[in-house]
Amino acid sequence: MRIGISQRVEVIPSYGERRDCLDQQWFRFLESLGYTPVPIPNSLSNVAEWLESAGIEGLILSGGNDLAHLPDASNASAERDETEKVLLTVAQQKEWPVLGVCRGLQMMNVWLGGKLTPVSGHAAVRHPVALTGEADPCFHPCREVNSFHNWGIAPTGLAADLTPQLLSPEGDIEAYVHNRLPWFGIMWHPEREAPFAEHDKQLLKRIFRGTPCIH
Repeated sequence: MRIGISQRVEVIPSYGERRDCLDQQWFRFLESLGYTPVPIPNSLSNVAEWLESAGIEGLILSGGNDLAHLPDASNASAERDETEKVLLTVAQQKEWPVLGVCRGLQMMNVWLGGKLTPVSGHAAVRHPVALTGEADPCFHPCREVNSFHNWGIAPTGLAADLTPQLLSPEGDIEAYVHNRLPWFGIMWHPEREAPFAEHDKQLLKRIFRGTPCIH
């Protein structure tokens, strides 16, 4: 299965370059599950045509870069925002499976009409999470997650089409699922776990293969 994965944008002023980039761990993680990862450029003139030609069957919206519309956004990328909006439009039309990771979770929520709020104490830490009463079995093993974000989703900011799965100690949304589409959002980075967590592997199999989680 060919999974398209969005890339962060890093600006290198000394070279006058805007670079698309992706943690190498993503390739190791996805290949370990038998998927073919395909990085998606942020400079395409026609994203939808490129997706068709690349044979993409599912999407991961990866982390990095604040959304450009946020006040005091850090390391924002308007071109990445626009690319990911098209990705979600195509995924909705084709009913592709999608996983949003950290910023990706935030983007999906905003694209669906939700809102973000600033959070503190969630950058480069680990913290516990609590299951909601409607949590998918894939989330049942989750007790603690890594955390690398400064923006979160309060319960009142969650888009109407999404159902919360996990909550932070402050009550913010750490994971959600779409009510109709095979779309999942998680606030942690599965590619940053060493070794890769078994429940994260099962989650990706659930999203992209429809394999039930068994614990």
